[in-house]
Amino acid sequence: MTTLTTTVTHIARAAVRATVGVLVTSFTLSAQDAGRPVVLISIDGLHPAYVTEADRHGLAIPNLRRLLREGAHATGVRGVIPTVTYPSHATLVTGVSPARHGIHSNTTFDPLAKNQGGWYWYASDLTSQAIWDAAATKGVRTAGVHWPVTVGARIDWNIPQYWRTGTPDDRKLVKALSSPGLVDSLEDALGPYADGIDESIEGDERRAKFVVQLLKTRRPALMLAYFTALDHEQHERGPWTPEAKAILERIDRIVGDVWSASAEASGNRAVVAVVSDHGFLQTGKALNLGAAFVNAGLITAGADGKPAKWQAMPWGAGASAAIMIADDAPRTTREAVRELLSRVAADSANGIDTVLDASALRAAGGFPTAAFHVTMRPGYTIGAALQGPLVTPSTVRGMHGHLNARRELHASFFIAGPGIPAGKTLGMVDMRDIAPTVAAVLGLQLPAAEGRNLLSRP
Repeated sequence: MTTLTTTVTHIARAAVRATVGVLVTSFTLSAQDAGRPVVLISIDGLHPAYVTEADRHGLAIPNLRRLLREGAHATGVRGVIPTVTYPSHATLVTGVSPARHGIHSNTTFDPLAKNQGGWYWYASDLTSQAIWDAAATKGVRTAGVHWPVTVGARIDWNIPQYWRTGTPDDRKLVKALSSPGLVDSLEDALGPYADGIDESIEGDERRAKFVVQLLKTRRPALMLAYFTALDHEQHERGPWTPEAKAILERIDRIVGDVWSASAEASGNRAVVAVVSDHGFLQTGKALNLGAAFVNAGLITAGADGKPAKWQAMPWGAGASAAIMIADDAPRTTREAVRELLSRVAADSANGIDTVLDASALRAAGGFPTAAFHVTMRPGYTIGAALQGPLVTPSTVRGMHGHLNARRELHASFFIAGPGIPAGKTLGMVDMRDIAPTVAAVLGLQLPAAEGRNLLSRP
């Protein structure tokens, strides 16, 4: 287990390196270049090496490689804690850490399973200004397709990501939660929209047609588009597999279609940015941390095997977990949890890499109400079982959620268009820098952002 002091020092040094990289590689966005349309494309799970080392991996991705050739790119994007989809996407549009924007994991903390696996779908959960809020204030038109945390967002033409059961009724829910009449009007020309829970490449290709149609018919100044199939494939079979590469090649064609539509709609004025939320590590084992809490009497399971009472509980986020303590728990609970985590981490077979306490976690910008944070070593993830062995075979072959300093977990940032220098390398950047950068291209500001505009000198 990595010591707390070493981990905090590593985080601090990484922050200094990121800042120095930005100072060395940033460039100036002139005043006359501001106020241009932006298409922000998120490819879930895209590690930058898929593009920067495409030849080595045998990838036919001409559109993503065009971004590399004609625009600027980060060698890596240091993400947030945890390195999972929803907190990352909220940071991508707010420029602040999860502790500030309020989206702390993919799913809400639901210790007694009353929310039925609900995710942070709702923009009302955001506690910091998003790009679409800044755009609405200035009368800048926006559109979104499948972007996380956008139910109820101030987006002019919005089809948010949402699902509940995976049945056809979910399509009715998505229509009801989208801008009034929008899905029906687009389906008249394009056929059925994809199911909310559909993470296949076919679902991505279906949604891409809606993105293209919105660009051509509504011409938003900001288009947000999110594609999920690469992430889904890497969870199923692991990163860098032939199947994952094949999926990315099909997503590359989506990027080309969206890029062409944006150029046509904007008179070649649009800037295209491709981002991601995290990378991936291969996974083979799961630590069922909740079972250790049951064995220690910190969680009481009911007859159905689900938690009935709890004093302390893991809040899983892929390959990490925040440890929450109940408000009415005995004062001795925190120390009992500390001792439990130390015992579990002491056995290397359990796969724990790092345990952060509350102060270190706050400094890193994650889980502001948690008492501890547990991160797994490569090859391990957090399991959900409350009974049985602590370590079991993993049900997935790839995972993320580890601490953001790991190179394999770095996300992507590529940007090209008028005013963006060709072939420019930005070095390592912070995910919080992307939102203020995109806002600047649009001619907007995000004054609360913790990051900085990468396209201007300090």
